[in-house]
Amino acid sequence: GKCGDEQTTATIMPSVDSTGLAVGLKKGFLVEKCKLTARPATRKGKCGKHVKFVREIIREISGMSPLERRAVELLKNGRDKRVLKLCKKRLGTHKRAKSKREMCQGLLRATQRKAGAK
Repeated sequence: GKCGDEQTTATIMPSVDSTGLAVGLKKGFLVEKCKLTARPATRKGKCGKHVKFVREIIREISGMSPLERRAVELLKNGRDKRVLKLCKKRLGTHKRAKSKREMCQGLLRATQRKAGAK
């Protein structure tokens, strides 16, 4: 009968969310989910290879901004919280300030690594 068919389809397709029964937690008809194609909007905000390369060259040529120079100096003295407060005042938001502080810490680590290698 009909119940037996539903039982067998549930055992054939274990990855499906529903059981094929009319009652219960995962009730409903057994259907296979369609695979959605990736939309261009999912790439939004991702950094491409060429853009990354260009930004690296610009940073190499232009160097650090006055804010970044001051932040690195403060980080050398272990004043992390002061750097965050400074960046927040200049950049406007806590999130931007945190990312700027992380970036400056990365710059400081890179310069220390270069100095250690020499």
